[in-house]
Formats: sequence, C-alpha cells, structure tokens
Amino acid sequence: MLLVGLTGSIGMGKSETAKMFREAGLHVYDADAAVHALYDVGGDAVAPIGEAFPGVVKNGAIDREALSKHVVGDGAAMKRLEAIIHPLVGKAQLDWLLAAEEAGATMVILDIPLLFETGGEARVDVIVVVSAPFDTQKERVLARPGMTEEKFLGILERQTPDAEKRSRADYVVDTSQGLDHARGQVAAIIDDLKPRQGTVWTKRKADA
Repeated sequence: MLLVGLTGSIGMGKSETAKMFREAGLHVYDADAAVHALYDVGGDAVAPIGEAFPGVVKNGAIDREALSKHVVGDGAAMKRLEAIIHPLVGKAQLDWLLAAEEAGATMVILDIPLLFETGGEARVDVIVVVSAPFDTQKERVLARPGMTEEKFLGILERQTPDAEKRSRADYVVDTSQGLDHARGQVAAIIDDLKPRQGTVWTKRKADA
C-alpha cells in the first residue's frame, strides 16, 4: 500500500484537494479530524491532558481555547502536550492504515497539515504539496471569520515556508487556477502513481 502524504500551508486549498482524492475513490486519512476525535467526549486524550492541564476539560471534552491559554508561548507546556498527543495520534493513524489495508486499499492519502513540521515526511512514500501564490493565499485566509492579518502572519511563522515545501515535494497541486484545473492535476498524480501502488507499505511492515 502506497502512502501519499498530502500537505500545504493555511489557505492553500488542501482540504478541497483532499476531497478530490476522496472523490477519485482513494482512502483519505484526515489528521485534523483524528485529533478532534481524541479531544472529544470519550477521546483517549481527554483524561491525560486534563490531568496535565487542570481546567481544560469541559463537558467531558478538551476545551481548545482553555488549552491554548496553557501552552501558547510556553515551550515546556507545549512539549508536555506533544508528549501526550503524538503517541495517540500515531496509534490512531496506524489503526486507520491497517483498516484501509484490510479494506483492500493499495494507495492511501494521508492529509497531514504539519507533515514537515512534525517529521512526518519520513513516514510516507510520496509527498504532494498544495500551493498557490501568496496573494491568493492571503485573500483566502483573511476572508475567514475572525481572521486578522496579524493572526495570519503568526500562523505562517509556525509553518514551514511554502517555497521549501514545494522544493521538497514529489508533486505540487496549484489551486489558484480553479477547481477543474486542480482536479485535473489530482487525476494526473493518481495515474502517475498507479504503477507503484500496493507494494511499499507491506514491505515496510515486513522490515519493521
């Protein structure tokens, strides 16, 4: 099973591109959704995070705003949070991969916003970066409710620069030319990868 990492900075159109891969019939893992599930009622992260950061659990789930007040600007607190959440996210992803393989998938998409920032590029076989010109990106992001230019620039500072992502990618999807153009790029990537599907993941498990 070929593991394709899909990533891109804020406002680049990654979520829409992931949807295109899904519509093409591929299994798509949503890293953000996995974290939300861990933070939600019954999620495996609720108890340990609540113990590490008193007051962040409300109505049985992690209150993200309350948690942010504990960790933003505090490197030690952020490391404590990462030590809790990263193993849980890794397990959730592995469980998803095994289920996808059991379902007969030969190529899967791992939609991971912080693929490079977390070292995830080493755990995939192919990297697809979703990109657009900076002016397009900025216009999209500032159109979001509650977003300001200061917040936007702060987010960019915490993300690997788009130019670096593109330089490290196997494929780049340019979303600035409309949905049909992006959909065509996705179809071309899938066609190009078909000869490689169904081989790498099984070998990696055997070598582990």
